[in-house]
Amino acid sequence: MKMKYLLKYTFSFVLLGFLVACDEGSNNSKDFDVIISNGTLYDGLGNDPVNSDIGIIGDSIAQIGDLGDFSSSKYIDATDMVVAPGFINMLSWATQPLLIDGRALSDIKQGVTLEIMGEGSSMGPLNDSMKIRMKEQQSNIKYDITWTTLNEYLERIVSQGVSVNVASYIGASTVRIHEIGYENRKPTSAELIRMQNLVEEAMLDGAMGVGSSLIYTPGTFADTDELIALVRIAAKHNGAYISHLRSEANHLEEAVLELIKIASITGAPAEIYHLKAAGKNNWHKLENVFNLIELARDSGLRISADMYTYPAAATGLDATMPPWVQEGGHEAWVKRLQLPSVREKIAKEMLNANSEWENFFMQAGPEGILLTGFKNPDLRKYTGKTLQEVSEIIGISPQLAAMDLVVEDDSRVDAVFFLMSEENVTKQIKKPWMSFGSDAGAIANEGVFLEKSLHPRAYGNFARVIGKYVRDEQAITMKEAIRRLTSLPAKNIGIQDRGSIQLNNYADIIIFDPEEVNDKATFKKPHQYAVGMKHVFVNGKQVLKDGEHTGAMPGQVVRGPGWRGWNDQYNQ
Repeated sequence: MKMKYLLKYTFSFVLLGFLVACDEGSNNSKDFDVIISNGTLYDGLGNDPVNSDIGIIGDSIAQIGDLGDFSSSKYIDATDMVVAPGFINMLSWATQPLLIDGRALSDIKQGVTLEIMGEGSSMGPLNDSMKIRMKEQQSNIKYDITWTTLNEYLERIVSQGVSVNVASYIGASTVRIHEIGYENRKPTSAELIRMQNLVEEAMLDGAMGVGSSLIYTPGTFADTDELIALVRIAAKHNGAYISHLRSEANHLEEAVLELIKIASITGAPAEIYHLKAAGKNNWHKLENVFNLIELARDSGLRISADMYTYPAAATGLDATMPPWVQEGGHEAWVKRLQLPSVREKIAKEMLNANSEWENFFMQAGPEGILLTGFKNPDLRKYTGKTLQEVSEIIGISPQLAAMDLVVEDDSRVDAVFFLMSEENVTKQIKKPWMSFGSDAGAIANEGVFLEKSLHPRAYGNFARVIGKYVRDEQAITMKEAIRRLTSLPAKNIGIQDRGSIQLNNYADIIIFDPEEVNDKATFKKPHQYAVGMKHVFVNGKQVLKDGEHTGAMPGQVVRGPGWRGWNDQYNQ
């Protein structure tokens, strides 16, 4: 609880009672900045809904109950509407989009009020060579790099104006690049200590913990002991571990066991990013994964997962090629792809369905890889085509086509991979320890964002939970869906004062029509906003009014429990 607000509101309501007693007819001042009335209130904690009003003062919830006798500068009539805490995006790639457009429209229009970043890579800490590389690899989104630490990046986002709250893990790959670069080797003792020091500083600045992404280079070069060493530092500061597993396909169970081992040894809560069983031959493994997670939870470990609500993933063509060819970074990868002897070797390995590395070429098949994003304008004619279709147009094998596209675009080339089953998606949604993340940016359907196609999850992931899986398919109840979009992720990463509608919590509040909420984005036409979200408040300020953005930018940096300023803000 925020002590300053506890004192503030205790005083406010004592004073309010006195004023009412002295002059009931006075209307010179307002009791609340905002009153939301007549709504069906879901508190986010999984309790049954109640018909109740909410009074907001400043950035916080000041009163819950019948406020018919009170006055306000702004009334919101929520009759026949659901009133809920703002949704938390557990896996956001809003890192770059928010630098050029702080409105976060694709997420705000779904009720997201907090973006949590840091899947393996984070926007700091950076050294000079990392800044140069980041600048060189920019595509349609251009920005200046004026920060060095992760905290400085988050502060920049807020200082220039953002509609959502922002938070981040520190990326294990980012720390590795900072000290080792893109080499495939263990860190020396001195390097590992420096990596730990970087994690420590980020935790003191408010990072949520350590995030890893273990199928991409150089993250894949980190062994379990290295990850344990980093996560120990996060755990010391009450932080968490979150991971894109080392395998989501052929070695899925082993990868889950690695995460459980790290949690067991370090004591940190651990979460699996975008849980899935990738590739038809691996779909049956999901039940084994459920058993592993639930056994670990029953033993007292804090293991959880998040997901997106589609049967397709989205990543780059780097996920179709072996890690060894990518050692040394992007430039070294592109150079190798132009050597005939190397190309022949890669093409052969890409056809190995039993490879030790995460081979999305075989798991999806070239006909199941939809190309969505190019830097090179000359290649954008292939947007919306499958890798198989492009290979036939060019007249070469799909493996060689993938290599040529990476070389010609000088990028990893964005793509959608059809990997999962709808049945498994529904099974995951029913798990009580499952929260949700878009694994996408918070963007707008205008300007530079239209230069690339993308996965529809950027526009529809959260609306789809409510519209498809609650209302239409009744896979879970509304109160359970809202709990897992709000208080569950907040609890998992140790956030206080957000994720539930309670007195003195920050007023991150959404109001939506449960009959109208729906995702509109499709794989063929992804740049379409979700519908049904009527009003969104972030820190007490209205960001969405009648479905349209107000221009307000009240977002704040949300910091984890290791933050050096934690004790000053919270009453512990």
